[in-house]
Amino acid sequence: MLLTGCGRGRLEPESHPGEMVWHAETVRIRGFDPARISDVASALAVQKVYEGLLQYAYLDRPYHVEPLLAAAMPQISPDGLTYLFPVRRGLFFQDDPCFTATGGRGRELTAADFVYAIRRVMDLKIASPGAWAFTDRIVGLDAWRATTGGDQPSDYDRPIAGLDAPDRYTLRLQLKRADPRLLWILTLPYGVALPREAVSFYGREFANHPVGTGPFILKACRPNYRYEFIRNPQWQKTGRVDRFPASNDPSDPPALRADAGRPLPFLDRIVQYVVEDATTAWLMFLTGQLDTVGGNEARSLSRDTLSAVFDQAQQLQPSLAHQGLAVSSAPMMQIVYAGFNMDDPVVGPNRKLRQALSHAFDEAAYIRFFNRRITRPAGPIPPAVAGYAPRPQPYPVALIRARLPLAEAGYPGGRDPQTGRRLQLTLEVGSAENPEHRQATELICAFMNQLGVSIAPSYNNWPAFMAKLERRQAQLFLTSWVADYPDAENFLQLFYSPNASPGCNRSNYSNPAFDRLYEQARVLPDGPTRTALYQRMADLVVADCPWINISMPLDFVLRHAWVGNYKYHDFPYGMMKYYKIERTAAR
Repeated sequence: MLLTGCGRGRLEPESHPGEMVWHAETVRIRGFDPARISDVASALAVQKVYEGLLQYAYLDRPYHVEPLLAAAMPQISPDGLTYLFPVRRGLFFQDDPCFTATGGRGRELTAADFVYAIRRVMDLKIASPGAWAFTDRIVGLDAWRATTGGDQPSDYDRPIAGLDAPDRYTLRLQLKRADPRLLWILTLPYGVALPREAVSFYGREFANHPVGTGPFILKACRPNYRYEFIRNPQWQKTGRVDRFPASNDPSDPPALRADAGRPLPFLDRIVQYVVEDATTAWLMFLTGQLDTVGGNEARSLSRDTLSAVFDQAQQLQPSLAHQGLAVSSAPMMQIVYAGFNMDDPVVGPNRKLRQALSHAFDEAAYIRFFNRRITRPAGPIPPAVAGYAPRPQPYPVALIRARLPLAEAGYPGGRDPQTGRRLQLTLEVGSAENPEHRQATELICAFMNQLGVSIAPSYNNWPAFMAKLERRQAQLFLTSWVADYPDAENFLQLFYSPNASPGCNRSNYSNPAFDRLYEQARVLPDGPTRTALYQRMADLVVADCPWINISMPLDFVLRHAWVGNYKYHDFPYGMMKYYKIERTAAR
């Protein structure tokens, strides 16, 4: 039997003759426990192995969801409160020692695996950062969650009125209120099918031993060096046939249409290297050690790299085009921001101070620093998501204008009248490993220094940074939010007070008027009424200024000529089953 997981399994050579192997970069994965995912790289890794009821259609635009482990889209009651999902029959989890009842052979997927997974995300003992996905949505689930906080083991067999499997292949969800975003939510790693046997068998080590139904299994990993996935043999053993989709997008090239109807996955193996430095990744790409560089799953291309990639007309350099390289670019559904901790006694109660610091941010200088591969958002909702409406920049750089609110905040000239000293603030940052990120952080601090306020960066490793946010110990912090689904609600939830830390509302922002509007809007389908509510909510956030809006990145992905079936996707979770390496192209 193949023993897999982090710290187990033998790393294979780079490739075997005749194998189709995808070589890519990644960052260190925090673990493979779906309930504990809080970053993009880990979510992408998890969804190579695990699958949910629904997925994004790979080729279709605009984005929409389609069945994955569900046999069909759900039956929804006329009042929008009851969802019945038929679960595909005859699908199996990968072979694994945790399935003692079958001698280590993979067990058949059932609807109960989704019930267990959702319960586990909501278990207070797990402290899942994804609890927001189901909080206040399903009848009886929050009440069950409240019973899990004590010393006794959580009762996973206790009935929940709105979450059950009435038969082996049916999942029933009963909602508290209509929720048009539920289908997007069910594409996230927090709703993947999870075998209870694996969690029990591996215990504390479960995060290092993913056991899923997906197209790939984790064969081996060295967390600081390399992760290796191989094709899941269960797909062949059980005759599972998932096929490459037909395109409905007339702009798709013929190459993306050629494989329609062919069985998946194409790849035999995926090898991902942990690359901490963007320059190293670029050199690995140029020498053919990586098939792509940039994109959702990797570090962004550096400023120096982009200068080498594009000419003054923003076209691919002729020398690179001659090598057969191709580039895809798109604005990311992501906002980078400096958050104020509203619990902090200095910045939290002082709106004038927050507004003054926002006015000190020099967006033109910041955009030049990034070679014009970013823009600055004017509010909490990025373009390209449902519910967005353009607005003027509310806090353009204006030091003269900023000095008035700074004085009104009690710090004329940036000094505390009681001490005569400059106001000192601390900005928590997740990592200092990337020189460009460090330089960008120091540039932000320099902007505030011109106003007379001293902001000192505090660099942390990622776990320590997340721990400070979850414990509300940061004063200011630099981070970002990448859309989980293409709807403004996914960004506005970052200001909903019940989502405060350790939830996704890292600023611990609380405004009863905002909460009321959020609760009205979240039950409405996309349309003018909901968009109007979203804009009122955005107005409140802009005025209260719990964030300094920093940037929205433009994403670039370069790929070699031998990469096939690639199409840029904002939500590429589980999409590697569609990729291939053209055997006729030389490496």
